Amino acid sequence: MLNKTNTITLPSFLRKAMKAYALKTLIRQQGCELQRIGRSRNWQLKANFEQIQTLVQLIEDSNEVSWQWLAKLLRKEYQHLSHDELVSIAKRLEEITVSALIAKTDCTIVQARKAIDALEEFD
Repeated sequence: MLNKTNTITLPSFLRKAMKAYALKTLIRQQGCELQRIGRSRNWQLKANFEQIQTLVQLIEDSNEVSWQWLAKLLRKEYQHLSHDELVSIAKRLEEITVSALIAKTDCTIVQARKAIDALEEFD
């Protein structure tokens, strides 16, 4: 369920990112698949939610300003999490709170409450 692979198009990837070679290495070190789409400027990233989350954190922690657009683009993928995926994430976190789940996944308050309520029903 959480291992679902997301395919994300990265428009003008090399033109937007300074030190693109380092960014490509960082992405591939997380086990993600990164490839150019044909002969275009666009690239394609294939990664699961955990890999996306890790990439966002690594990019935000880096001091490279030109990479921040990618973190913003990847954060949009959080919006596509299903209820079951949110419950699964909540299960793995110790002492989960609504605010912690929101911070981790950028879900809404309603989604977080529903996921935690569902998780409490399992106990």
